Amino acid sequence: MSERVRVLVVDDDPLVRAGLRMILGGGAGVEVVGEAGSGAEVPALVAEVRPDVVLMDLHMPGVDGLAATERLRAVPGAPEVLVLTAFEADGHVRRALRAGAGGFLLKDTPPADIVAAVRRVAAGEPVLSPEVTRRLIGLAVGAGGGGGDRRAAARERLRALNTRETEVAAEVGRGRSNAEIASALHLSVPTVKTHVSAALAKLGLNNRVQLALLVNDADLAS
Repeated sequence: MSERVRVLVVDDDPLVRAGLRMILGGGAGVEVVGEAGSGAEVPALVAEVRPDVVLMDLHMPGVDGLAATERLRAVPGAPEVLVLTAFEADGHVRRALRAGAGGFLLKDTPPADIVAAVRRVAAGEPVLSPEVTRRLIGLAVGAGGGGGDRRAAARERLRALNTRETEVAAEVGRGRSNAEIASALHLSVPTVKTHVSAALAKLGLNNRVQLALLVNDADLAS
């Protein structure tokens, strides 16, 4: 990632794009390098401007943000995706999470928080507070975890982890931050980060949100 975080803004509303450009343009270390009004424009623009983060609206005509996120994150070396959403009762959240979106922002998020979220997701960190993470996971997988087949499949995948990695993964599934996990398991924060990275690599996952979903599918976070 370059020193300045390069952002591509994707939203079908020109006023929203203008507002985001103004917000992000005033943020230290953040630069808007392009805009798109549809998910169909994203692949070509990503190849042209090479952003670190794509700020993606979900609801657009034609190729929506959901399909665009799935296509983009399936490509090796893809930029991070930060989704803009109304959030409440959005049945598409599950697919966006599983596709590898790095986090979610509400469109009424305070400007300073939007800038901070962009910088965090560019650094590979989740942009969701533990409370929002738990709510998203509940929406995505249901309060009772996965069904029988999905639970068994998730538990089989998690067998690839060693004992400590499994413990850390379970805490991620509870929506806890690295600092909270370190405190709960009596580890240092760098050690927690190492275990999270190892778990993601072993499981072939893009980010800790996907790890949290898998843990909840396995019903290990209750």
